[in-house]
Amino acid sequence: MKILKQKMSKEGILQEIKRRRYHEKPSVKRKRKIREARKRRRREAKRRVLR
Repeated sequence: MKILKQKMSKEGILQEIKRRRYHEKPSVKRKRKIREARKRRRREAKRRVLR
């Protein structure tokens, strides 16, 4: 069970379920996607610098 939870959290499945509980306005959805993309890019850039 612990391994399953870890995999699900790593893939973002739990966050997706929580997000789908309520309706999200298109403008909010767009802003969230942009924010997530920035976060992802920063993380990737950090990894490249550390190597």
